[in-house]
Amino acid sequence: MTMQNAPLAPPSLAAHVRAADPDRFLSALFAPSAHRETLLTLFAFNHELARAREVVSVPTLALIRLQWWREVVLGTRKRHDVAEPLHDAIQSGALDAADLLAMIDARETEADDGIATLSAWNAYLEGTAGGVAVAAGRALGAAPETLPRLRDLGAAYGTAGQIGNVAALAQSERCLLPADILSAHGLTPWGVMHNPACAAPALAELSAQGLARLRRSGGAFPRSVIPAALPAVLAARDLKRQSRHRGAGDKCAVLLAALTGRIG
Repeated sequence: MTMQNAPLAPPSLAAHVRAADPDRFLSALFAPSAHRETLLTLFAFNHELARAREVVSVPTLALIRLQWWREVVLGTRKRHDVAEPLHDAIQSGALDAADLLAMIDARETEADDGIATLSAWNAYLEGTAGGVAVAAGRALGAAPETLPRLRDLGAAYGTAGQIGNVAALAQSERCLLPADILSAHGLTPWGVMHNPACAAPALAELSAQGLARLRRSGGAFPRSVIPAALPAVLAARDLKRQSRHRGAGDKCAVLLAALTGRIG
């Protein structure tokens, strides 16, 4: 793949993450300074993966963009404002290549026509948002036994994100909600694309599942690792109100969790 087909590079890594992913940018501010640039690189990389399907009209092109990033993770040096620091972070051992490849693999689901089952949807969330949390935790030195909890909390954040993104996806005639859950409520992906409001009963069920993840995997974390878990604080608030409108209360909740080292 040539650079002409490469994703557009952001002018500044920190500014890019702050604009594209303000929730995770906020969490990175609580990381030790030695790890902050690594987290920003990870979050910028994740945003590039998320854009792979958003910016193309043909799903196959999304797979090509993902392959471009797979080549970067595997060691190909490419001129790009995210690819270059990502390459350096992998080479230095600050980021684990296996974690990043797993994130890319999980994003391939977005190039499919939809997601058929709740089980597949959970796997998608655990590999995407959950994968980001695991990679962040590993970069921060999390113990192996902590990583499954971080994956669960990341997946809960992904649940909130998917619920909040239903209407936006519908505008481009896409639906990433599990078809079997929709069917249980007398709905279809096609129906949700044309009337996102009809998905409310299914979204309530998925919100409850996300909150259950938070209850299961919340609690105390080492202060050095807590930045990887902080997006879950926002997920809890989003899932309860089924809205992602941010206010001062949200930032205060994140600050409190960072200071106490507790989620939930």
